[in-house]
Amino acid sequence: MFRIKGVTALLSMTALTAPAFADDVEVMHWWTSGGEAAAIAVLQEDLAERGTGWTDMAIAGGGGDAAMTALRARVVAGNPPTAAQMLGMSVREWAEEGFLGNLNDVAEAEGWNDVIPPAVQAFGTYEGEWVAAPVNIHRPHWVWGNAEIFAEIGMEMPTNWDEFFAAADAMQAAGYIPVAQGGQAWQEATIWEAVVLSISPDLYESALINADMDALGSAEMAESFEIYRRILSYADDGYAGRDWNLTTAMVINGEAGMQIMGDWAKGEVIAAGLTPGEEILCAVVPGTDGSFLFNTDFFAMFDVGDDAAAAQRNMAAAAMSVSFQETFNLAKGSIPARTDVPSDNFDACGQTSMADIVEATESETLFGSLAHGHGQPASVQAAYIDVVTQFANSDMSAEDAVEALVASVGSAL
Repeated sequence: MFRIKGVTALLSMTALTAPAFADDVEVMHWWTSGGEAAAIAVLQEDLAERGTGWTDMAIAGGGGDAAMTALRARVVAGNPPTAAQMLGMSVREWAEEGFLGNLNDVAEAEGWNDVIPPAVQAFGTYEGEWVAAPVNIHRPHWVWGNAEIFAEIGMEMPTNWDEFFAAADAMQAAGYIPVAQGGQAWQEATIWEAVVLSISPDLYESALINADMDALGSAEMAESFEIYRRILSYADDGYAGRDWNLTTAMVINGEAGMQIMGDWAKGEVIAAGLTPGEEILCAVVPGTDGSFLFNTDFFAMFDVGDDAAAAQRNMAAAAMSVSFQETFNLAKGSIPARTDVPSDNFDACGQTSMADIVEATESETLFGSLAHGHGQPASVQAAYIDVVTQFANSDMSAEDAVEALVASVGSAL
């Protein structure tokens, strides 16, 4: 068990309030859209076959902020769920506080260390111990395009920013919304960090992973805000507050031509009966070929006593099985966290990611996504996102945004 930072009484109370049956798991997650619900149902069915029941605690909110707030309230009240969906930095933070159980027996028995990329292992382990089971690898820097609209304007999916803006202008002239966007902080940050990566992998690593002040205050960072401002200019008037899946639907139904969004958008495409790479085209954000941002969903198991341990091990084993990893990620739009899952049944977009992550690992251009909880601790991440949000919702200049970014991040470190 991990060190406990002043929470002995809380954990004692937890033991009294843990689920009564060893064959049940209560799972907190934020997979509530159509494609996500289909994906989570796969795990529920797999667990049922293993004799483990599933008590669902789904909390809407694509970025997971609402779920993390609810989780913190549950833990403070002494009643954590048996398992919770988390992103990388959150896993680390809960492990540091001593709340997570140990999954080493499952990991060792099933050889997790041999099949999970080291960059992902770094988030699922704490002080050498496995504390969370990774279920997928998402790539947040994709452009999704409506194939019929691209055919109508006589253009291909863009490979650089000049082509992207030329396509956007042509779509606008043809009466379409060029770029479907959702006005939520995490969606705005998703686009901005992709632009930073497009300028150079070195800029992304220095400024967003290492929080280097010179990189944050550089002319290249100002350029990222200028490009981002131009992308924002192609949004429709109704984008404020719009959920990501509703934004994806605009591309699916032919209202909008493009969306910059992670590959979880594929789940919506699949749920609509379409094929990613065919009716809905995919290409990495211009300028990001050869690089790979990732975020991984983990199921972290809370230390809620021995009564729940068997069900937690069952869930961890189910989440990491080859069959589940394939079935789940085919439905979710992500790629498996295991490198030994065959790519044959994945669509063209997924096969591209499965090949690209190998290349990026070898070239050391595989980075955790800042916007999606794998770049900085939550307090520092918020300092970045606050500035991006302010920029996206005001007439702030690129130069002022850079100054604000340096100040905000500097004060958060």
